[in-house]
Amino acid sequence: MTVTVKNKTRTPLVVPPSVRRRAGHKNGEDLEFRVSGGVITIIPRRPTAYEYTPAERRAIDRGIAQSEKEYREGKNAGPFDTVEAFAASMEADIRKLRKARRKAESAR
Repeated sequence: MTVTVKNKTRTPLVVPPSVRRRAGHKNGEDLEFRVSGGVITIIPRRPTAYEYTPAERRAIDRGIAQSEKEYREGKNAGPFDTVEAFAASMEADIRKLRKARRKAESAR
């Protein structure tokens, strides 16, 4: 795709919307301009990936190791012995939520 624009001294250089769309540029995205010879290259600056600190990484690794240990020991079934017990718990939670919602609505 080739688009020609005229650069006037009083107005800033504008990149046409069709070119920005084609390049995948999003509004509000930072751009980096590189100049080499007579060529200007515009590159979107993507956010850098977050790197964990060594202390954060150790804490994450400890949590993963603990979880794997519990899984090997068979502690992964959850707090319910049967599906019926799980369903009863869910129904009780739903009743509590409905009661709280009715109470909030009546307070208005």
